[in-house]
Amino acid sequence: MNFLNELLPIIIYILLVILLVLVIVVVIKATKTMDKVDKLVDDANKKMEKIDPVFDLVEGVSSKANLISNRFLGFILNITDKLFKNKRDKEE
Repeated sequence: MNFLNELLPIIIYILLVILLVLVIVVVIKATKTMDKVDKLVDDANKKMEKIDPVFDLVEGVSSKANLISNRFLGFILNITDKLFKNKRDKEE
């Protein structure tokens, strides 16, 4: 029994040292992976900044086209409203 009281703490300490080494290795690998991910995200941001003017141009063109189409439809609806209003007035 005395032998087990001396051997078990030694085994536990060895296992704790092995666990500590494994945790340190995992943390180092995770740090390297995070550095790679940061570089990848930075590269993607740089590429998106280069494309931003194109999206701004498309947004400007679509808003102008929307404005023109709304005015055109308003004009057409106004004309048709006046035509039908005149017919209603004549019928009365």
